[in-house]
Amino acid sequence: MGSHSATIAWQDDGSFPTGRYSRAHEMRFDGGAVVRGSSSPHVVPLPFSDPAGVDPEEALIASASACHMLWFLNLAQEAGLHVTSYLDGAEGVMERVERGKHAITRIVLRPRIAFSGREPDPEELSALHHEAHERCFIANSLKSEIVVEAAAQAPAQAELMPGE
Repeated sequence: MGSHSATIAWQDDGSFPTGRYSRAHEMRFDGGAVVRGSSSPHVVPLPFSDPAGVDPEEALIASASACHMLWFLNLAQEAGLHVTSYLDGAEGVMERVERGKHAITRIVLRPRIAFSGREPDPEELSALHHEAHERCFIANSLKSEIVVEAAAQAPAQAELMPGE
């Protein structure tokens, strides 16, 4: 299906030899998108992390969420549903998996979806999420548990999170 790439760029500000250097960097993608990246402040303390940057853990969780959403939208459209909005407050859990190693062991997707016209019943909604998970390239690439906690009934209108 093709190759995908990203360019990660970091530049020393002169403080690298001291070990007190910034982990802020850029993630550049085809098409021209540039995203500010950093280590997580949960892993590397401020001021060496940039809390405004996307950390690798957040990027992984966002990738799993976006992939699931894209498959869900495709499947819902094929099923004759009209999705008007989709909002997922996804969350990842990092845990120690063995001595000296940590991993994102669980990703929880919490999609809230609004429909126009016919709304799926709980069984159809569950089946759509199950199939989206089965087809998601990112979910198929990860060994972490991915859980979808979709509402039993789709709300009339999904709300955007603050700042969106």
